[in-house]
Amino acid sequence: MSLVTVLILAAAGSFLGWRLSALGGVAGRLLPVFVPAGLFVSFLFHWPVITTGGVVTDMHAWVPSLGVALNLRLDGFSYLFTLLITGIGSLVTLYAGAYFADAPGEHRARFIFLILIFMTAMLGTVLSDNLIVMFVFWEATSLTSFMLIGFDARKPEARRAALQSLLITAGGGLALFGAILLIGLELGSFSLSNAATSAGQLAQSPYLAGILVLLFLGAFTKSAQFPFHFWLPQAMAAPTPASAYLHSATMVKLGIYLLGRFDAAFAQVPAFGITLVVVGSLTMLIAAFNALRATGYKAVLAQSTVASLGILVMLIGLDGEVAAVATAGFILAHALYKAALFFCAGTAIHATHIAELRKLGGLVRFLPFTAAAAVLASFSMAGLPPFVGFISKEYLFEAQLESGWNVVPVVVAVVVNGIMVAVAGVVSLRPFFLGRDKISKVDHGETLGLLFGPLLLGILGIVMGLIPGQVTRHLVGPAATALYGAPIDTSFSLWHGITPMLFLSLAAVGLGAVLAWKWTPIHDALRAAAWTQKIDADRIYHKTVAAILGIARGSTRWLQNGDQRRYTAIVLAMLLASCLWVIWRTGSFALPEFDTILPLPALLLIAAFVGALVAAQANSLIAALIGVGIVGYGSALLFVLNGAPDLALTQFAVETLVLVVIMAVLLRLPTRTQTTRTKTEHRFDAAIAIGFAGIVFIGLAAMLAIPFDDRISLFYGETSYTEALGHNVVNVILVDYRALDTLGETAVVAFATMGAWALLRRRRTDRKG
Repeated sequence: MSLVTVLILAAAGSFLGWRLSALGGVAGRLLPVFVPAGLFVSFLFHWPVITTGGVVTDMHAWVPSLGVALNLRLDGFSYLFTLLITGIGSLVTLYAGAYFADAPGEHRARFIFLILIFMTAMLGTVLSDNLIVMFVFWEATSLTSFMLIGFDARKPEARRAALQSLLITAGGGLALFGAILLIGLELGSFSLSNAATSAGQLAQSPYLAGILVLLFLGAFTKSAQFPFHFWLPQAMAAPTPASAYLHSATMVKLGIYLLGRFDAAFAQVPAFGITLVVVGSLTMLIAAFNALRATGYKAVLAQSTVASLGILVMLIGLDGEVAAVATAGFILAHALYKAALFFCAGTAIHATHIAELRKLGGLVRFLPFTAAAAVLASFSMAGLPPFVGFISKEYLFEAQLESGWNVVPVVVAVVVNGIMVAVAGVVSLRPFFLGRDKISKVDHGETLGLLFGPLLLGILGIVMGLIPGQVTRHLVGPAATALYGAPIDTSFSLWHGITPMLFLSLAAVGLGAVLAWKWTPIHDALRAAAWTQKIDADRIYHKTVAAILGIARGSTRWLQNGDQRRYTAIVLAMLLASCLWVIWRTGSFALPEFDTILPLPALLLIAAFVGALVAAQANSLIAALIGVGIVGYGSALLFVLNGAPDLALTQFAVETLVLVVIMAVLLRLPTRTQTTRTKTEHRFDAAIAIGFAGIVFIGLAAMLAIPFDDRISLFYGETSYTEALGHNVVNVILVDYRALDTLGETAVVAFATMGAWALLRRRRTDRKG
């Protein structure tokens, strides 16, 4: 099955799953699972090609004129992501059916549709080899995650968290789009694989700094890296199935995926790796610190996810083959245990309606299999043998020791992994095995839909740890090879002997055990400390947004105050300032030599000037209208003097129509009005008017000083008859060459006339009433 067909089936399956979910009963809960499960099986058929280091490609023309094609590419790295997306997506769909068993059918069907369309957007992102196509799917994940986080729109916290995630990830998406455009401008292609092989050209590009900054913004916002790390824990407002999917296998790892794809492209740029190691380390430390402070069950897990994403960013920043193996292995291990733990947390919260971790306890009596799944997943998260999490942690430490970095990242990794060990112990032991008297009853027990996913993932964590050779051959090895860009001799094994990595793992476990033992006093001390509130990033974000909205409200009150004169003055003042800045930057401008004065045009201009003064100074609306008419008719006479009688006739007709319409309006208004402007405002208006007139004069004079280029005029004259069969060149220009422009101008006049007629007719009707 081609990759394009798979994407089409995924999109169609989203609508099919939506309709199947609406059936209700067992069928409505189970049948939608076959959509992601079928996609998972379809990707398995590509296993022989991927495991031998091959690549599956597919192409479908989309916008050829812009160089945009639906180029899809499946290699070892994207293969790992597609299996995680569809495999865990199947378990999430099954879990959601049981989670929403008591919800209305429409409610469950809407959630299933969003999850499946979210899965489709993820698949499109990791399969796209065209950066423009990838960006379209990338933004689709932001939009669907926004709807998933704000799924329960009745809750203010859900709406607030959804809007926060959209503002940050969509803003980062715009930055990424800028990077994509600069890459396309430099390489002449939007091919992602081509960018990976153009390291030398990108390293020498004049756009390099802009590309890196914009690329980092796009990736860091998506994967919740410092300073954008705060949005992901707030996304816990989403239903638990969405949280499990979001944190384990989908959107938050897209930034990791993007950085991994561009690692080879910017291998020659030292700033790329340095930035990733620094930002990843900061994110790890901040998230681990916040995990110690968090109170909610899902919030603690969310902070550990942010720390794990920081680990992955740091690993991509490290050099060497081991770093690529560690990255692929950690992505796999983290997806398995984090999805399982979120499933367990969701079941506990759903059964007790208690979200705070310290209020839960003794749930093993009511949810024994869920407790078992939580223990299995937490052992893998803690990095204990023989779980796959232990192997990934060993490679993490080995990648750091073999890199060119100093001891600081190693110390950070040990401390953060120690806190993650403590988190693993707390989220599994406290709610299920400690505090047996805290929970006396639950609303429901365990069902197959709630159990299957976490148990399977927990068991997979230990099974993969026991058969690391198979995991290396089929998953980690091909992914690491694709990530590194060259074949890697991987040995993803459970035992490496007595090594420095083993001692670092023991140190992390020992530190974690102490922190788990002293969790409550540490947690209470950090919660009580006032300084922790001041550096809370989410609090700073909301203060920043509130300040921006305050500035917007203040500027709106000042700018949009209902005074048309102020609106016009602001626009003209900005235009005048812009023109003066351009003149100042250019330094000089040419003016023509005024050696001849034509008497009749000069008299017409003087008359127009007098008419403009009358229009501006008269208190009588009728007198002002006459002054405006003098200017308009004077312009028509100038057209006649310059050999354009057709334009003069048009100007006469339009001017007459405008005068008639305005006169009709003025007949219903007072003939004289009181001035509403102060002397200062009059002076300001006069200054703007004089300045604007001066700019127009300078612009026209400078244009007259430039030799006239008559190529366009000659073209119109030579082709008006041969191309448009018209003898009158002006008419041909208006009706043929500028037909749409003329149509638009005609429509404007017509709409304005109808609007004036409607206003007059309404006024007459009101008077009769």
